[in-house]
Amino acid sequence: MSSRVSSATGSVATRAAAEQGAASATVAAETAAALRAARLALLRDLQLAFRKRSQLVQPLAFFALVTMLFPLAVSPELSRLRAIAPGVLWVAALLASLLALEFLFRDDAHDGTLEQYALSGQSLTWLMFAKTAAHWLLTGVPLALMAPLAALSLGASPAALPGIVASVTVGSVTLSLIGSIGAALTLGIKRSGALLSLLTLPLSLPVLIFGARATELAMHGAPLAAPLELLAALAVLGVTLAPLAAAAAVRISLE
Repeated sequence: MSSRVSSATGSVATRAAAEQGAASATVAAETAAALRAARLALLRDLQLAFRKRSQLVQPLAFFALVTMLFPLAVSPELSRLRAIAPGVLWVAALLASLLALEFLFRDDAHDGTLEQYALSGQSLTWLMFAKTAAHWLLTGVPLALMAPLAALSLGASPAALPGIVASVTVGSVTLSLIGSIGAALTLGIKRSGALLSLLTLPLSLPVLIFGARATELAMHGAPLAAPLELLAALAVLGVTLAPLAAAAAVRISLE
C-alpha cells in the first residue's frame, strides 16, 4: 500500500515538474520573441530617422542656438554666465527634447504601424519601450554630447564637463520616458504640440531641478553623487512605469 502511495506521489511530482518546466519554457520563448520584436522596432525607427535628417537636426540646432546666443542677451561676463549656466542648459535641453516628441508616434499612427503593433500579438509595452529608446538615442545622447560645448560657452571649466555630460545623459532618459507618455496620450489630437507641452513639462520638473543642481555642483567642483542618484532613481522609475502607461494610452487612442 505504501509503495502504491509513494509511486502515485512520485508521478504527481513528476507531472507537476514537467508542467512547470513547460510553463517556464513558454514564458522564456514569449520573452525572447518580445525582445526580438523590440529590437527590430528599434532598428526600424533608427533607419527611418536617418532618412529624415531635418527632424534630427532641429532639436540639436535649437539647443545650440539657445545656449550659445544666451550670453549675447545677458552679459559676456563669465561670473554672471556661470551663475545662470545650469538653468540655461537644462531648460534648453528640456525644450529641445520636447521638439522631437511630437514625431514619436505620429507617423506610425498615420501609416497604420501602431495598429499593426497592437494586433501583432507581441508585447506592446516592449515595442513602446523600443520606440522611446530610439527617441533617446536620437535626441538625448546627441544633447549630452553637445552639452560640453554649450557649457564652455557659458563659462564652465573643462573639469566640470564629465559631470555635466553624466547629468544630461541620465536626465535625458527620464525626459524621453515622460515624453512618451504625453505623446501617447495626445496621439489622436490634431496639432497636439501645445497640449503635449502642458502634459509633459510639469512631470519633468524634478528632472529639471535635480539636473540643474548636479550641473551646478559640477561647475563648482563639489561632489554631485546625490543629485545624480536621484536622477538615476527617476530613470529607473520611468523605465518601470512609462512603457506600460504609453502602451495603455496607445491602445485607448487606437480604439
